[in-house]
Amino acid sequence: MKKMRLILGLTVMICSVSWSQQDPQFSQYFDNTLFVNPAYAGSKGLLNVTGIHREQWVGFDGRPRSTTLSVHSPLNYESVGVGLTMVADEVGPVRQTMFYGDFSYTLKLNDKGHKLAFGLKAGLNMITTQTADLTTTVASDPKLTQNVRNQINPNFGFGIYYHTPSFFFGASTPKILENTYDGSESENKERRHYFAIAGGVFKLSNYWKLRPTAQLKMTLGAPISIDMSAAGIYKEKVWFGAMYRLNAAFGVFAQYQITPQFKLGVASDFGASALRNFNYGTFEMMLSYDFVFKKEGIRSPRYF
Repeated sequence: MKKMRLILGLTVMICSVSWSQQDPQFSQYFDNTLFVNPAYAGSKGLLNVTGIHREQWVGFDGRPRSTTLSVHSPLNYESVGVGLTMVADEVGPVRQTMFYGDFSYTLKLNDKGHKLAFGLKAGLNMITTQTADLTTTVASDPKLTQNVRNQINPNFGFGIYYHTPSFFFGASTPKILENTYDGSESENKERRHYFAIAGGVFKLSNYWKLRPTAQLKMTLGAPISIDMSAAGIYKEKVWFGAMYRLNAAFGVFAQYQITPQFKLGVASDFGASALRNFNYGTFEMMLSYDFVFKKEGIRSPRYF
């Protein structure tokens, strides 16, 4: 029991520190591109709403829990896209709520669907910490004795996004400013993140396609994070895939295109470290819906 309490205490502390260096992460990151890259806004060519909920390390006290909701659409002048991203994230004693608006401008490079978009993101994080409720090994630790309630940190970011009907690549930094959690001059800051994401789709047969993707995430003071996934797509309806996060986790996911507009996805991953012995794994659910207002409907399947 003492060993378990020690592990739990260390984990909560590690989560609190790593939260300042890493934004929420998702196994189905390829369906959450707008969260990290504003240039993605409007790229689907219609109004899309996507929500993902993630329960990490189920059965573990203070585990990360994250929910994200994104809405984006092109305007009547289709070169311009707008979006809204909302995130609720909880890790141990730290809670954050993000609201960001997204704007993109797309250049059509040719008549084959090759496009290059530039995007801007602006919004705020509302941060609350309950560190005063923690049991500490050092009495009256000044960094942990006071809670922070509703600290509001404005921020902005930018990105680029190149895509064709069968390939995409994006690079972005969604939060430029390195604000502190409590408004002081401490080193307890929101670290600047850098993302790169790429993927494509390849026809294997009349019924099957393969869609590999990869995401690179970098931030000062934390290891480079690399996510890789591959999905087999059967008859444009059923997606079976596996993912791997470098030195961190591996998992599987499945998605079903219930209608041409409505898509449901589930994912589960397990840690690659000894911590996996103390939890039941990580689980995600994804819902995505495309609103079609034109008579011609959805012209072709969308893979990203």
